[in-house]
Amino acid sequence: MSGLAMFYSELVHGIPPIFNHYAANVPALHSVLVFVSIKSLPISKVPVEERFLFRRVEPRELNMFQCVARYGYTDARNEKEPFEGLLIEKLKEFIREDFWLSQGTMHITSGEASEIDLSAESVGDDNENDNKNEDAKQVLDDDEDQKKQQHDVLEREMEAIDKACRWGVVHLIGENEVTAAKGAGIVKRILIDYAYNFLKRNLRQTSDKVFDIPHKRMLKVGMTYEL
Repeated sequence: MSGLAMFYSELVHGIPPIFNHYAANVPALHSVLVFVSIKSLPISKVPVEERFLFRRVEPRELNMFQCVARYGYTDARNEKEPFEGLLIEKLKEFIREDFWLSQGTMHITSGEASEIDLSAESVGDDNENDNKNEDAKQVLDDDEDQKKQQHDVLEREMEAIDKACRWGVVHLIGENEVTAAKGAGIVKRILIDYAYNFLKRNLRQTSDKVFDIPHKRMLKVGMTYEL
């Protein structure tokens, strides 16, 4: 399914269980999926450039990512920096940084090729020099081919994000409902069905209110647990 989906949950690490429920009941997933969780830190403010932490969900071809949005206790939502646009921009930065980090191993390979070239110069035999220079050239050619392939992967990933955004962004909010199981005692029913759910409704700030998610692009995914 074309488009980008942001799946909100309270789980900071791992894939939220409610996603399995969603995937089992939906015929196709979006082409790019970001699991978003909100984390409050015991500091006053979190710099915007440090607000989002991303991690890739393997395999790479899935285009799935985990994102933790971190806020301090005095941080306020900035109307000039919409949450959706800022998250997507930071996601692109993460993909670029991840690409350049992967290039580090290639630079080591280039260094090894240079050592082969230098060692060849120190040998007096012309034939041996030619052979080692050919080996060095082959290593450098292979290195360039690998870099080009990796760069093509980066371009495809960036294009996938841009294309998904053009198709549209959908916000999926996971909600867990807890009810008393059949046959539960009257006290347990009162505690779960009334007291617990009353506190949950009144004390919990939902993601759609915190980030002003447009209702026409919001889908709530519910899962019921019986205790």
